[in-house]
Amino acid sequence: MNAGAAAPGPHADVLPSLPRDDDGPVFAEPWQAQAFAMAVHLHEQGHFTWTEWAAALSQTIEQMGPAEYYEHWLATLETITTATGLASSDELTERRAAWQRAAESTPHGQPIELGAEQ
Repeated sequence: MNAGAAAPGPHADVLPSLPRDDDGPVFAEPWQAQAFAMAVHLHEQGHFTWTEWAAALSQTIEQMGPAEYYEHWLATLETITTATGLASSDELTERRAAWQRAAESTPHGQPIELGAEQ
């Protein structure tokens, strides 16, 4: 460890796939930060409590088994948005398909943008 670097947190061994640097957990990809921010925003709007979030995340981890931490986070976000009526399963399926179509038609290195019809 670098001199002056923070020691790993008490739960570093529990979440070994969580990306970290010398200061602690970090986001490896922009979508991870966006999913995190979306969950925080929905909580702040009162759509679920952190106790409900923790229970849903725990259940997702149990069901999915080994996966990257933010894959669990995203799956939980999808589960909780359908459970609270914020989005339907069909809407989420269509949104995933729209992102896939947009990703496939976007030149490498360019930002992916959904069309106005999405």
